Amino acid sequence: MKKRILGKSGLEVSEIGFGCMGISFGYSQKLDRNEGIRIIRDAVEEGVTFFDTAEVYGPYINEEIVGEALAPYRDNVVIATKFGFKQDAWSETDSRPEHIREVCHASLKRLGVESIDLFYQHRVDKDVPIEDVAGTVRDLIQEGKVKHFGLSEAGVSNIRKAHSVLPVTALQSEYSLWWREPEEKILPVLEELGIGFVPFSPLGKGFLTGAMNRDTSFETGDFRSIVPRFQKENLEANYRFVELITNLAKDKGVSPAQIALSWILAQKPWIVPIPGTTKLARLKENNGAVHVSLTEEDLKKIKETADQLEVKGERYPEHLQKRIDR
Repeated sequence: MKKRILGKSGLEVSEIGFGCMGISFGYSQKLDRNEGIRIIRDAVEEGVTFFDTAEVYGPYINEEIVGEALAPYRDNVVIATKFGFKQDAWSETDSRPEHIREVCHASLKRLGVESIDLFYQHRVDKDVPIEDVAGTVRDLIQEGKVKHFGLSEAGVSNIRKAHSVLPVTALQSEYSLWWREPEEKILPVLEELGIGFVPFSPLGKGFLTGAMNRDTSFETGDFRSIVPRFQKENLEANYRFVELITNLAKDKGVSPAQIALSWILAQKPWIVPIPGTTKLARLKENNGAVHVSLTEEDLKKIKETADQLEVKGERYPEHLQKRIDR
């Protein structure tokens, strides 16, 4: 697989990364430890060098699985993890400097590494100045415990403030044909400052693969069961995005997922999506998107059609929606 560099940081990663969250968190069907290790190693064998985890995925078990799976390949991969939430409390942020240090030390141990390649603030903490957060990570970099600093779901103001203290290597936020909000304000700032962009949920939490239909329901324990945009009345309206991608996929002789990912790759050369999966076939399918070429005409057609569609339903339930920085 070809490589991309995240902004001006010099951090080189595979064109498509691997989001590890779903291995042990967020969905009703979770892999056991050995299965999780296997799919991560399969990703390495497929050319993926960029892996994303976080302390709260599980919590903790995800980092342990990622660390064990990638131990034989440590010199050839980039591992990103995150800080910023209170223990097992997704709705409560905690980016106090002393907590960042605690998380860093614990994550180093669980991942079995001497330095974290990319350390994201998982969500902006309104109670802690972003300058203090950046300053703390800067100290950790100077101590050799972290290599690069990232933000997740941060707004323009906080991106600028953080970057003025410590260069931000990457911003990780949701971005797909189903959620294009970052195009208006975020992407121009990232380009100006030389910051890479790492879209999570590039397949709309599975929606853009075409594997769901208007009547799909989700089991208890599946995060999507409480997400407004996946509720039945919204799913029906949002299905037009699937039809857009599916029609083009048929014309190209590829899968909807490959169209969705290749569209993201075509936006900017410093964008690296991190789809996740628990299945080898899906892994191979996702990675195959790097070989799909969309013409200028294709991209124009997609944009013109998508511009006319409106997403129904918020991305998160209310208690999590309020944690998004704007």
